[in-house]
Amino acid sequence: MDEEEDIVRPKDWSQREIEALSIEQLEDYIAELKAEIARVEADIAAKNSHANAAEAFFKN
Repeated sequence: MDEEEDIVRPKDWSQREIEALSIEQLEDYIAELKAEIARVEADIAAKNSHANAAEAFFKN
């Protein structure tokens, strides 16, 4: 099975056709992707923090 088949994507997500984009458009796209990655990493950190707090609470 292909790894890409395992990825669950939101219904509104679609891969962009990048072949026709200019260098400037590609750089803008990279900036958008990096911002989205940072947003997702922050959400992961927040969820880990909550999970760790809950784990600590129930260990006592």
